Amino acid sequence: MRHAQTTAGHSDHAPFEVVRGTNQSGMRAHNERLVLTLIRQKGPMAKSEIARMSGLSAQTVSVIMRALEADGLLQKGTPIRGKVGQPSVPMGLAAEGAFFLGLKVGRRSLDMILTDFLGQIISRVHLTHRIPTPDSVVRFANDAIGQLLEQLSPEHRDRVAGLGIAIPFRLWDWADALGVRSADMADWQDRDIAEDIGDKWSFPVYLKNDASAACGAELVFGNQDRPPDFLYFFIGFFVGGGLVLDNALYTGRTGNAGAVGSLPISTTTGDRRQLIDVASLATLERVLVEAGTAPDTIWESSRTWSVPEAHCEKWIAEAAEGLASAITSSACLIDFECVVIDGWLPPPVRAELVAQVESCLTRNRVAGIDLPEVRGGTIGGEARALGAASLPLSNRFLVDRNAFLKE
Repeated sequence: MRHAQTTAGHSDHAPFEVVRGTNQSGMRAHNERLVLTLIRQKGPMAKSEIARMSGLSAQTVSVIMRALEADGLLQKGTPIRGKVGQPSVPMGLAAEGAFFLGLKVGRRSLDMILTDFLGQIISRVHLTHRIPTPDSVVRFANDAIGQLLEQLSPEHRDRVAGLGIAIPFRLWDWADALGVRSADMADWQDRDIAEDIGDKWSFPVYLKNDASAACGAELVFGNQDRPPDFLYFFIGFFVGGGLVLDNALYTGRTGNAGAVGSLPISTTTGDRRQLIDVASLATLERVLVEAGTAPDTIWESSRTWSVPEAHCEKWIAEAAEGLASAITSSACLIDFECVVIDGWLPPPVRAELVAQVESCLTRNRVAGIDLPEVRGGTIGGEARALGAASLPLSNRFLVDRNAFLKE
């Protein structure tokens, strides 16, 4: 299985020029991508404002806006009147300008979503399973893609710009944690599901570590008033994370940077464990099984759980202690301003977890270290699937936020 972002497939449909491999050049001209990124970050804007913030000339902006509008990627808003001269006409993203597919491969469930150019989820297909296998994932993906494309008109089908896959790396290493034999997961070592799926469809396919993809969703679609440096935690079957520096996701040499689950932590009993042992939903699942309670409710929906309150409260308390310990250790190495905590969690559970992490950090303050702000994520349980869908969007239409030099 390939452990880097990859693309496969091709299309002859304008306005999407597809480039095989990871080279982004030639997809959209840099200045066009700059304008699209600026409007995505700031919302609908007049041409004069875009010129000021991007540093491009008014003439260049006019040419770009006309081209993007002709391609169906931008649309005119309501004219703003009341000033001297002609009314200002803001330009915004056209929801139907492009569509994206996102596949989340989870250890207990699969999700395929279809989003529009604004990042709004149009439809989804969900499946729970005992373990993910390459064959079952490819079969689910192809069936789900077919179902979702059937919901689009032929014109909109031609505007599907790609599929992103968010998947845990080195799945074969997690056989014990999943309660299966190593042989049951061995096929992952030699399979490239991005290539397998891409062979059937005419759009490119991209692949990224699932926690990094979730962090990417927060970057692209989340609240934009956050600091440029933050540490991100996603609570799924296993806890994972991402590191954002200067508004860019840092994935490291192997694409696995921010693997916070491996961080050693101190527990309330003084034991030395890893964060993955206390802040993962696998821990809560195991507790429910031992108590004779079916754990399926955790994986059926991230919006609501039917988990006994006592078990949930105990898990939150232990997870908060572990997360606070991991945050303190990380803050000693990288001086990030903010921590974002999200996950496959109902909003009330996430809010309580964030509150308890803040309390633990304050109670166990370390001398010489400024505590970062702790926030709840703004995406929720859809973060991995939406992060997957953001991969073709980012690779084909956006530039780094640091490109804005005239703010």
